[in-house]
Amino acid sequence: MMKTAEMFKQTVLRLGPTFTKVAQSLSTRSDLIGPETAQVLGDLQDRLPPFPNEMALLLMEQELGRPISEVFSYISEEPVAAASLGQVYRGRTRDGQDVAVKVQRPNIFYSVARDVYILRLGLGLVRMVAGINSDLSVFADEVGKGLYGELDYRLEAQNASAFALALTPKLPFVVVPRVLRHLTTKKVMTMEWISGTRPVDLRRVAKGQDAGATPELRLEATDRLLEMVNKGVQSSLTQLLDVGILHADPHPGNIIYTPDNSIAYLDFGLICRMEKKHQYAMIAATAHLVNGDWSFLVDDLAEMDVVKPGTNRFRLRLALEDSLNGFVVKNGLPDFKFSQIIAKLFGVALKFRFRLPAYYTLILRSIASLEGMALAVDPNFKVFTKTYPFVVNRLLSDNSAPMRRILRTLLLTNKKEFRWNRVASLTSITSTEPAASNATTSLESTLCKLLLSSNGASLRRIILEADTKSLARAFVSKEAAPVRLKVAKLLADAFYLHGKKLLQEHASVEIDERSKLSSPIASTRQLQFLLRALVARLQKTPLLLLRAGWTTATVMGWALAAAFHRLAVGMSYTYLEPAPSTRAATA
Repeated sequence: MMKTAEMFKQTVLRLGPTFTKVAQSLSTRSDLIGPETAQVLGDLQDRLPPFPNEMALLLMEQELGRPISEVFSYISEEPVAAASLGQVYRGRTRDGQDVAVKVQRPNIFYSVARDVYILRLGLGLVRMVAGINSDLSVFADEVGKGLYGELDYRLEAQNASAFALALTPKLPFVVVPRVLRHLTTKKVMTMEWISGTRPVDLRRVAKGQDAGATPELRLEATDRLLEMVNKGVQSSLTQLLDVGILHADPHPGNIIYTPDNSIAYLDFGLICRMEKKHQYAMIAATAHLVNGDWSFLVDDLAEMDVVKPGTNRFRLRLALEDSLNGFVVKNGLPDFKFSQIIAKLFGVALKFRFRLPAYYTLILRSIASLEGMALAVDPNFKVFTKTYPFVVNRLLSDNSAPMRRILRTLLLTNKKEFRWNRVASLTSITSTEPAASNATTSLESTLCKLLLSSNGASLRRIILEADTKSLARAFVSKEAAPVRLKVAKLLADAFYLHGKKLLQEHASVEIDERSKLSSPIASTRQLQFLLRALVARLQKTPLLLLRAGWTTATVMGWALAAAFHRLAVGMSYTYLEPAPSTRAATA
C-alpha cells in the first residue's frame, strides 16, 4: 500500500503544481484516502524537490535589483521549505531582522497554464460521461484564477494585510507575519520570520513516531495539537461566517503553532472573499439543516445561488428530507461529519442540477482540509458539531435584520407560536469548546442573559412578535424550569448589585467581593415595556394571565431572596471578620 501511495505521489509531481495543490488537500483526509497515502502525500506540503539554489539567488538579485549581500547579511545555503509554486529561504536583513524569503519557481506560469488546460479537458470528459448539463470548466477556471493570483507575490502581500486587519482584532491568538514591502516583488516576497511547530511534527511526536519522544513529550504534543485544532476551528468559523475573508489553502504546511500558543498563517496566495448574503445564507442553512427545516433550507440554497431558477422547490424539499433526515442530533448538537453531508448532497445536486458558484470550490476545500486536520487528532471530530454553537451565538447576539429573520424562522412557527422545543434544544447545548463562543460558557446562559441584557433587542423583538398565549403556556410549563431558574439567577445578580450600590452610597458599607456576581441587565424601561406588552395581550385570557403572573412572582421572589442572602453574606464578611490589626496581633 505504501509503495502504491509513493507511486501516486510521483505521478502528482509529474502532472504539475495544480494537481500538487489538490494532493496537498487530500493529504489531510486520512479518513478518505487511508493513513499510508495521507502520510506519503504529507511530504507535498512543503517538502517538494527544490530547484537549484543558483537559480533562486539569481532571481532574487534580478527582482530586488542589487546583489544579495547588499540586501541580506545572511541567507540560508539551502531552502527551509519547498512548495508547489516556490521555495523559502531563511535570511537576515542588513538591519538585523530575521526574515523568510520566498522565491518563485522558474517557468511556473507555463506549468500552471498547462495544468489548467489538462484539468479543463478532464472535467469536460467527466461532463460527457456523467451527462451533466452544468459547465464544469468553471471549476478549472476558478482553480486557475486562484493559482495565477498566487504567482504575483505583490497580490499575496495585499492579501496578508487584508487578512490581518480583518481577523487579528477579533482573535488575538492569530498571527500574520508582516510583509516587508520594499523587499517584495512579483516573484520574490520577504516577510518576518515566525518560529513555531508544524502540525505534522506535533502529530509525529504525539504518536511516538519521533525518535526520543518520551511519554511526557508525547502528552505535551497531544495537548498542544488539540489546542491548535480548537483554535483553528474558531479561526476558520470566524473567517467564514463573520469577517468574510477566508484563508482558502489551510493545509498543515501553511500553518504553524508558535511557542506562545498562537496560530500563524504563512501563505496568503489563495484568499476567498465571501459575499455577505452568502454568509447569512450559510448561517441560515446550518441552523435549518440541524433542525430539519427543509423548506427554509431550500430557500437558503437558492439564496446561496446554488438552486437554479425554475427548479421545482417542492420536489427538492422532499429530496433533501429523504436524503438528510437520517442524520443524528444529540443534545441539540449535530452528530455527523462534513464529508457525510457532502456525499448526501452530491446525489441531490446531480438530480436537480445544482450550480455551484466557482469560489465555493475553495470554501469546500478549506472546510474539508480543516476537518481532515482535526480528524488526525480526534477521530470523533465533526465540523458541524463545532459550527452549530458558533452559529447559534451569532443568531442570538446579532441584531441585524437578516439575523433576526433567520432566528424568527428558527423559533416561531407559521402561526407565530413559540417553538419551545427549539428553545429547550438551545439551552441544552453546553459550549465548552473555544470555537463555540468567545465569552460565554453555555447557550442557556447566553439565551437568558441576552433576554435581559442591553444586547438582547433581537430576542425581545421576536418575543413580542410571537403568539403571547403560546409563549405564556411555554413559560409556565414544566419544560421551562431550567430557563426560569436561569432568569431568576440573573435577576438575583441584578438585585444584589443594586442593593450593594445603595448600601455603599448611603451606609458606607463595603461588601466583601467574594460574594459578587455580575450580569449586564437591560434598562428597567426596556423590561417594563416588554412585560406591559405581554400582560396587555393576556388580559383576554385571565386564567392564563393569573398562572403566568404567579410564576413570574415566584421567580421574582426567589431572586429577591437570593439577592438578600448574598447581601447578608457580604455584610458578614465586613462586620464579623477581625480587623487586619487584630489578626496581626493575634498572630
